[in-house]
Amino acid sequence: MGVASNDHMGFLGPKTLPFPLEDTRFHPLLIARGRSAHAESSGTEHPRLSWDATSFQAFFRPKAWNAGPGKNQPCQRPLRPAILRHPRFRGLFDFAIPVLLWGGLFTPELWDNLNQHKAPYGWQGLSREAIASTLSLLNGSESSKLFNAPRDQSPSCIQCAVVGNGGILNGSGQGLNIDAHDYVFRLNGAVIKGFEQDVGTKTSFYGFTVNTMKNSLISYWNLGFTSVPQGQDLRYIFIPSDIRDYVMLRSAILGVHVPEGPDKGDRPPSYFGPEASAGKFKLLHPGFIGYLTARFLKSRLINTNFGDLYMPSTGALMLLTALHTCDQVSAYGFITNNYWKFSDHYFERKKMPLIFYANHDLSLEAALWRDLHYAGVLQLYQR
Repeated sequence: MGVASNDHMGFLGPKTLPFPLEDTRFHPLLIARGRSAHAESSGTEHPRLSWDATSFQAFFRPKAWNAGPGKNQPCQRPLRPAILRHPRFRGLFDFAIPVLLWGGLFTPELWDNLNQHKAPYGWQGLSREAIASTLSLLNGSESSKLFNAPRDQSPSCIQCAVVGNGGILNGSGQGLNIDAHDYVFRLNGAVIKGFEQDVGTKTSFYGFTVNTMKNSLISYWNLGFTSVPQGQDLRYIFIPSDIRDYVMLRSAILGVHVPEGPDKGDRPPSYFGPEASAGKFKLLHPGFIGYLTARFLKSRLINTNFGDLYMPSTGALMLLTALHTCDQVSAYGFITNNYWKFSDHYFERKKMPLIFYANHDLSLEAALWRDLHYAGVLQLYQR
């Protein structure tokens, strides 16, 4: 198939299993196969994402640099020149917008701005104390940029692979190609053991919401996802889809049990390892998520009855994060035009069909990856 993840579970409660197809509560969320919901709709914008794509930029630092290390040698497939050559994409990408949120960006002005928008695009209805206490722990330079390697130790061309969990990877033999990249992004139910030849073994970044992480552990435990990836050099990218993500992040940095909310009593070291500290964690900026949605993935679903459920998939957010921070990007395990040939995920023992739900617009995402591939902005694995 090529879908990025198990994100169709992303709007469920904290302790729930992924909903069965026969559960009639969710049947209205099904979108017919092959039918895109990305066409622009008329009428009033949904309040969850009510801004213009540029309305929040004044609250960001004007020359934010997301990649960090410098570059001396050209890439074989540099993405920025390809973007500048493309009449559509050169008007969409804005590399000045901060990708990550950290304590140095937390100001009264930013609070007032993001307090107008619901999560994951802002902080409306969320506890200011919880957010402020979390961001106060993300106060080092390593929290402000994705790549922390010193300038003289960084690759001259930062090459990134973003690995979704799509069934297209089963039997692909792409493991060595994936591991050859400088950085490898994985997400949600990233099963590696037993699939090394197809998906590789290297993990630099693991992206998730607390909900998708825990649902993946529940749903795919019997299929091999028995723990979140861990490693000395691995970094975790939190996607702030709810207050629970801020609470879990704060608890993980402090090394304490989660004190409140749906994850109360959880031990973050059981997910992220015993040596986790602030330097292990990155937090996507809600404004960056809003910018990505407004510019790249503004689905027609936003203005439907299911608008409060819609957000880009975890895989889409990780891939677009890489496109805003890396010099050259390859995408593996993402939805392609022939998704129906493959199982939902590469680690399933029997073929499972991809089902389209209204919390993501996978058809819109597929069209975006295709267009970026043909524009030379990324290399999309297809077969």
